Parts: sequence; structure tokens; C-alpha cells
Amino acid sequence: MSLKIGIVGLPNVGKSTLFNALVKGSNAEAANYPFCTIEPNVGIVEVPDERLAPLAEISKSKKIVPAVVEFVDIAGLVRGASKGEGLGNQFLSHVRECDAIGMVVRFFPDASVVHVEGKIDPKSDIATIETELQLADISTVDKRIFSIEKELKTGSKESKIIHSALQKVKDVLYEGKNAREAGLTDEEKVEMSHLQLLTSKPVLYIANVGEEQFAEVDSLISKFVNSDKTNHESTSQRVNDITFIPISAKIESELNELSDAEKAEYLETLGIKETGLNHLIKEAYKTLGLATYLTSGEMETRAWTIRKGFTAPQAAGVIHGDFERGFIAADVVPWQDFYAQGGWSGAKAKGLVRTEGKTYVMQDGDVVLFKFNV
Repeated sequence: MSLKIGIVGLPNVGKSTLFNALVKGSNAEAANYPFCTIEPNVGIVEVPDERLAPLAEISKSKKIVPAVVEFVDIAGLVRGASKGEGLGNQFLSHVRECDAIGMVVRFFPDASVVHVEGKIDPKSDIATIETELQLADISTVDKRIFSIEKELKTGSKESKIIHSALQKVKDVLYEGKNAREAGLTDEEKVEMSHLQLLTSKPVLYIANVGEEQFAEVDSLISKFVNSDKTNHESTSQRVNDITFIPISAKIESELNELSDAEKAEYLETLGIKETGLNHLIKEAYKTLGLATYLTSGEMETRAWTIRKGFTAPQAAGVIHGDFERGFIAADVVPWQDFYAQGGWSGAKAKGLVRTEGKTYVMQDGDVVLFKFNV
């Protein structure tokens, strides 16, 4: 399974510049005017994983295949997008196709780059974006309630569950909150998933800061979050509860031009442990509840992305549907043991390889060999 993150925000907050910095080799147009991005730019980024190289060395693999994240640079959103203003309809349809939203919030000062709202106010930006997504969801929910009320007359259990879930979502949306705050049961979430509600998607808040701001980024973010210069009280409270991922597009661009050794040295001089891209990907995996298992042999060493809680057959299905349908068993060993014992033979000799069945829940870092029959 692949992870798709939509990069969204108001016009001129640096979305395309950030996209180009994160996706090495990309050339999305970045200009000082609204809607320079019309059709979404798409870029593929490898997920950093320090386990792959040592496993490949042990297995003498011909190639290494990391997991990937797909970033989508989506046209800027403006007030009224839910009613079709700007590129509203296109914007909203592209967001629906993503697994998560990377909301870029402008913190960097630059008089030459005009902010569409005329001022730098992260809380106001978040309020504008969330309000438009909520209004779009209200329209979707109202239409679905109208249609499901007809189905309620049949007395079906499914229609009752859907109607209950819709009412819960409608209530929170009309309170100015997001669909993910509706407190739906697992059963209700399944029934609602096909609606692809915009405010049900996980959000990663990206603080786009200037290079000179990075040294004091924590105090910078705190200053904006705790400021009272906004009328969006409900959003202000929510901003106090969220975590920003600080990224400087300029720093990321410079890092892309360096070797691994130079990159490590540059990060150390900045007092940063990892690149903004790596931080963003880690937070995305954490937020979405994702994990990685590994396969390793002479042909290749590869990382596979799964959802936490996946059973062995479900994980096998990520490779190919036939693997899940014909699943028999899985040989499993933690990657540290696989590496320490020199691969499958050494790990088996030490009794470290377990044969697991259909109910086994996969763990992050498992090295796996599936057995199946089709």
C-alpha cells in the first residue's frame, strides 16, 4: 500500500516551493501570485529506513526497494472554496483522493510574497481552511441524510447505523468542528468511509518557516499559537492542541544538494537531528497508524507499508492478492536477529524463526517469508 499526502494551504504560503524542496528533482511552478498551481503536481519520495542497507548486505541482495510516500501539491484554497470560489471544486476533489492532509501554514516573513489575506496569521489561515473543508462536508452529509431517510423506511440495520453516524457528524460540523471529532464507533466509521469526508482525514500541520527563524522555531510557533489577535476562538483552542512540524523550504532545498556526510554535518550546525522531510514522514506514519515489515533475499531487500494491526494474511496481500487468498503460514524473525545471525539460515539454526498462522499480528521490523498456495 502507498501513502498519499496532499499538500494544501492558502495561496502563496509556499506550498509549491516546499513541494519542490521535499521532492528532489521536481519542478513544480512556484510564483508570487494565487493559483500558479492548477493541476496538482505529484512526486514520489523514498521513506528513509536504516534497516534496509544492513539487511541487503547480509542477504547479498541485488537491489534495495524502500517504501515510498506520494506527495501531491494541490492548488491553493481561498474563502468560498466550498461554493466553488477560486479553484474550489478542483481543490476539494483532489483532497478527497489523499490519505492525509499536509496543511502548510505560513510563518516566514517576506514582503515580496503577498499573503492572500494581507497578513501573516497562522491561526486565521487554519480557520479559513478548516471552515471551507467543514462547509464542503456539511453539503455532503446533508445530501446523504436526505437519501438515507428514504432507506430508513425499510427498517434495515445498515441504514440505521449510517443515519446515526451522519447525525453525529452533522452535529460536530455545525459546531465548527471536524468530522474526525464525531466519536463514531468502529462500525459507524466503516459505513461512513465511502463518503471520503474531508475533515475525517488526518492532518499534519506544517509550519513553513524562514531559514533565519529555524534556530528559535519553538518560541516562534508558541508566539503565534498563544497570540490573542484573532476572532477564531474555537480554532485558537484547537491550534493550542496541535503539533506543528517546522520545515524550511530553503534548508530542505540546500540539503538535497549535499552528500550524506555533508548533510549530517549541516544538520549538526543547525542543531537539527533530522531533515524536515524525514520528520514529516515519521509523523505521517505515526498519525496514520502505519508500520513497516521487510522481505530480504538475493533478489532484493524491500520495505512494505501496512496498517498497524494487520494480520499476516493481510500483510501478504500488500505484496499480491494471491498471497492473501492462498496464505498458508509465514516465517517471521525480528530484523535485529536476522541481521545478527547472518540471515535466514543462521536465524533458523538459533531457533529464532517462528512459523506464524493466519491470526498473527504483524510487528514493525518483522522480516517475513510467506508460504502460500494458489
